[in-house]
Amino acid sequence: MSAQPVHGAPGAHEPASVPRNADGIGAALSSERCMEFYRELPAAAPEDAEAVLRHWWCEAMLDADQDKGDRLTEAALNGTLPTHSTTEAIEARRAAGLPVE
Repeated sequence: MSAQPVHGAPGAHEPASVPRNADGIGAALSSERCMEFYRELPAAAPEDAEAVLRHWWCEAMLDADQDKGDRLTEAALNGTLPTHSTTEAIEARRAAGLPVE
């Protein structure tokens, strides 16, 4: 048995990990939503495919962690949802080598 780092609030669990590719996204989505994803991705123009993948990756993360949407809604309603400015988000993406649109 090994110790694992704990992130976030006490009692919070590690988020589900969904690979950021079509196979990972498709595997994490519920069957109905998976069919919608696989209809939308091939129909997207090449310049739109990355945005489609990003959108559906977010949806897959929520499907993979069924309670996450409820926890996010509760935190937003309670005023405890962590927020960041747009500038902070852009800087974080640049630091991680991610595209900034």
